[in-house]
Amino acid sequence: MSHTNIEEEETFAPIYSNQEDFNPSDTVSSFLSNSAYDPSRLHPLAGLGGGIDYLNLEDDEGGLPGTQNGVLPRLSMGGAFGFYEGFRSSPSPAVKIRLNTVLNSMTRRGPFIGNSAGVLALMYNGVNGVIGKARGTYDPLNSVAAGALTGVLFKSTSGLRAAGSAGGVCAVLAGIWAFGKEAIM
Repeated sequence: MSHTNIEEEETFAPIYSNQEDFNPSDTVSSFLSNSAYDPSRLHPLAGLGGGIDYLNLEDDEGGLPGTQNGVLPRLSMGGAFGFYEGFRSSPSPAVKIRLNTVLNSMTRRGPFIGNSAGVLALMYNGVNGVIGKARGTYDPLNSVAAGALTGVLFKSTSGLRAAGSAGGVCAVLAGIWAFGKEAIM
């Protein structure tokens, strides 16, 4: 069994083919701004021949009121519902226990309603896209049908009556939104 000393071990080859390629001051910015870098070489079918566009997150000044910062109203509704539920179901009239019950209910209901609204939004947009693609047109009737199907699918495990009610409510809300948006535009 032969042992090698540390001095006798082979050295590992550097990851650069030659020492001129290595520059310790290289950064990601310098790599991306390199004129030899061609984004279309990443994948020819990606259509990046004109360069990489960066994500623009500027606020849109147009649109309907209440459409910006849509997460805040959902969480506020959930928090308000949790406040009501916690205040109503507090096991004691003591202020500290009542406050603890209210805070626990608010932190349980806020995320629940926010998550449910997110699932409904994803389902609605997916169904609306499929209906629009199948019909070949995007109009308010697609939104009403997508709302109805979303409500029915969302509550389908709760029984026929709950699914039908949810489908009706979602169809009415989607119709108000779609026809209201069309009337404003």
